[in-house]
Formats: sequence, structure tokens, C-alpha cells
Amino acid sequence: MSYQAPEQFAGVTVACKANVYFDGKVVSHGLTLADGSRKTLGLIYPGTFKFNTGVPERMEIIAGACRVRIAGNGDWIGFPTGTWFDVPGNSFFEIEVAEGIAEYVCSFC
Repeated sequence: MSYQAPEQFAGVTVACKANVYFDGKVVSHGLTLADGSRKTLGLIYPGTFKFNTGVPERMEIIAGACRVRIAGNGDWIGFPTGTWFDVPGNSFFEIEVAEGIAEYVCSFC
């Protein structure tokens, strides 16, 4: 499940207004790529948070680490730098950062 994390995206439109959740403990900025696909780039500070999904999402962890439980099913699974997880649409996931900051790229499929 290891891969090369993206270092940059070319030809994008960036939303200047940040998406701020949980009193600033999760912050992201939206991107629209030249092909029309959407992504967010964000930071997650220590804590446990629940997010609902409308469409399927892929969360790539580009720095730091987290634990995730998708749709409340099963055990928490750890995701270090250089890994990802997929979340179905019309679902939810819980994410926990124990220490430091987890940086991510979220792709909306």
C-alpha cells in the first residue's frame, strides 16, 4: 500500500477560504484540477474526529500518521506517511491523530 506522495499539483484553482472544522483542529483548502477533479489539502491536529461523505473519497496521508475506522466497522487501522484509505460515498469515517500533525490529500471520486 506504499506509494509516492504527490509533492505538487500543476494547473489548479485554489479556494482561498479555508475549510475549518472542530475549532481549527482540522483545516483544509479546496483545489480544482484542470480536468475538473476536486481535492482538498489539509492538516489534522491531535484529536478524534468524525466526517460524513457524500461521494467516495480517498485520503492520502502525506506526512504524520493517524488511525481510522470506516463507517464504525471493525477495529481502528493505522495509516502512516505514504499510505491511503478509501471511504465509500454516503458513509462516514472516524479519524484520530495521537500526536503531531497529519497532513493529507483528499480526492473526491
